[in-house]
Amino acid sequence: MTETENIVLEHLRHIRRSVDDLHDDMREVKNRLGILGNQYASLSVRLDRMASRVERIESRLNLIEV
Repeated sequence: MTETENIVLEHLRHIRRSVDDLHDDMREVKNRLGILGNQYASLSVRLDRMASRVERIESRLNLIEV
């Protein structure tokens, strides 16, 4: 191989490593985003339950009209 071919191959290997690193980083970001989505859904359900409980309390105390 000529020196030019070796340089090109070296650059291609470097690019491949960079792409592999980006791929791993994206996988981690997707995992974390999935976890955040699940936590948001759980929090949303809890807030909905709390809202209905507060509404029921207000109704029992005649603080709101039913």
